[in-house]
Amino acid sequence: MNHAGDPVEPALQDITLNDSALYFNRELSQLDFNFRVLAQAQDANVPLLERLRYLCISCTNLDEFFEIRAATVRHAQDFGMAARADGQAPATILRRIHERAAELVDAQYRCWNEELRPQLAERGIRLLQPNEWNAEQREWLRTYFRDEIMPVLSPLGLDPAHPFPRILNKSLNIVVTVEGRDAFGREGHLAVVRAPRSLPRIIRLPDRDGDGDAFHDFVFLSTALSQFVGELFPGMRVTGAYQFRVTRNSELIVDEEEVENLALALRDELVGRGYLRAMRLEIDRDCPQPIVDTLLRNFELPSHALYRIDGPVNLNRVIQVYDLVQRPELKFPPFIPRQMRSVDSLFERVAEGDVLLHHPFDGFGPVLELLKQAADDPNVLAIKQTLYRTAKDSAIVEHLVQAARNGKDVTAVIELRARFDEEANLAFADRLQQAGVQVVYGVVGYKTHAKMLLIVRREGRKLRRYAHLGTGNYHAGTARAYTDIGLVTADPDIGDDVHQIFQQLSGLAPEIRLKRLLQSPFTLHAGVLARIEREAGHARAGRAARIVAKMNALSEPEVVRALYRASQAGVEIDLIVRGACCLRPGVPGVSDNIRVRSIVGRFLEHSRVYWFANGDEPELFCASADWLERNLLHRIEACFPILDPALAERVKSETLDNYLADNIEAWELQADGEYLRRSPGPGEAAHSAQAALLAKLSA
Repeated sequence: MNHAGDPVEPALQDITLNDSALYFNRELSQLDFNFRVLAQAQDANVPLLERLRYLCISCTNLDEFFEIRAATVRHAQDFGMAARADGQAPATILRRIHERAAELVDAQYRCWNEELRPQLAERGIRLLQPNEWNAEQREWLRTYFRDEIMPVLSPLGLDPAHPFPRILNKSLNIVVTVEGRDAFGREGHLAVVRAPRSLPRIIRLPDRDGDGDAFHDFVFLSTALSQFVGELFPGMRVTGAYQFRVTRNSELIVDEEEVENLALALRDELVGRGYLRAMRLEIDRDCPQPIVDTLLRNFELPSHALYRIDGPVNLNRVIQVYDLVQRPELKFPPFIPRQMRSVDSLFERVAEGDVLLHHPFDGFGPVLELLKQAADDPNVLAIKQTLYRTAKDSAIVEHLVQAARNGKDVTAVIELRARFDEEANLAFADRLQQAGVQVVYGVVGYKTHAKMLLIVRREGRKLRRYAHLGTGNYHAGTARAYTDIGLVTADPDIGDDVHQIFQQLSGLAPEIRLKRLLQSPFTLHAGVLARIEREAGHARAGRAARIVAKMNALSEPEVVRALYRASQAGVEIDLIVRGACCLRPGVPGVSDNIRVRSIVGRFLEHSRVYWFANGDEPELFCASADWLERNLLHRIEACFPILDPALAERVKSETLDNYLADNIEAWELQADGEYLRRSPGPGEAAHSAQAALLAKLSA
């Protein structure tokens, strides 16, 4: 069964490349990615606590999917927007989203109830239900509830004087049915208890005597609330307590053309983000239908947006157990990223030749050290950097602050609209501005997604530019969890290109002509199309032609059509697409020569690499952009070549050839939309791309 689009016809006669049968739906394809993540949680070969982590990732991903992708489809439905390339109307897509999401939720809770929770308990890590509490634990939890939880709760009885309260996005709530009369003679019926975000969602019970670190007992906050909520209604009888959670649209919309100060406007929007339109309701499976109907009416949701849950509605919160339990044998073996050889001056090292970093196997330290040395070097005159997402306690920000205090001219282009990082980025902007850094918020209407750092240094009588360009964010945490490519170079052409882009971002520069880089929204889209067509020309001329590209998502229709035409011309095309892919491979006469695979492993695949055979003169680019319409046409993105032949071959070998050989963590997309997991064939050696890189590169 195909989930990403309609079933492919056995034979497509006289098909045009605009035919909707050739395109999978982006949202449904993205949703299917989470089944591949969940498969890691179901894999007995993965360490147990890592399986728990994958389960939580799939739950968190689904939350974000409803907050953003499903909300976007709902918006398209409300405003009567036309169907996209796959030809499905928004209303149809939204219903199919709920159908497929229901399958995912069912699989998640079966994985939790039937596999992970029992297996964790066998190893001394218990997430206890009330019928599993002994008398001592019950009394401890009752005391904990009275002392730590009850003082911050504010139950709200529902009556004409107390209408249904505003429910915050993804917050934990209990709807309670009560009988009896209160002190004012009011008849009990329904009440809502909201759990403040200050309360821990996982409660750790005291260690069992003499058990040391081998045994751990936990209780979900939602379980404790449901059990002891009667304490909030003295003199009345609680007849039912049902946890629920609502997921809301979280896409902030700021009309940048109409605001005088983007930062102030964004701060205002953030206040109301948690109360935007509801998209999904999760509730206890045993909740009576009349109460469910009341909640659906209140949130203005259709019945197919309801998810009855067999377990805690906030299952993703069990991720806290991963950090609370120190059991190395139940986790992936630790690794130490490879560090660059120690040098007194990174500038001297980069002047000798380009430096390539493949995270997380190569450490992020050289990037931080480069910025630190630039901040302290009296010969450095200026530093310019883009910041899209960075860590809460970012050393990057502190180095920029120190550089400004040391008299450097420092410019930070901060993207305030980085989804879910808006508040943090506003705080970073304030911190930098107070230190004298020139803060720029990019270009109206275009998110700045490029990852660039430029350092201008005086060397003798000349100024020299040093640039760092990457596929990932300036975030030390994600540099240990995501695969990304970074390049540090003193190449004059690349340095000049990066300088011009910064000038364009901070000033009112006209369209620029770059020597080496491709840039969205100006030249990247056209540059990708031209290179795909060039490969098709080689194939039509009888020359060998090939394209290998790795990215997070692929949906831009013109790029998809160009790939189809190249396949028809005879170009061999291999695509490594982690998430959503709207291209349908393996269609006779259209995409026979296209193969698509997705890799899901220990690290999140995040690097974007494009390789074109180009006869005997191959080109390899790394980029911050996926092949999506937003990245290619509506964002500021940077795509940079790897000019050193040895480094280009290294990137191709490690990020492309290596992943095409994976037969452990690779999923191959079929023409009908199914993803089939690869496994070693008879006589074929097992190969995990990420494991191979860990063995080769990490210390």
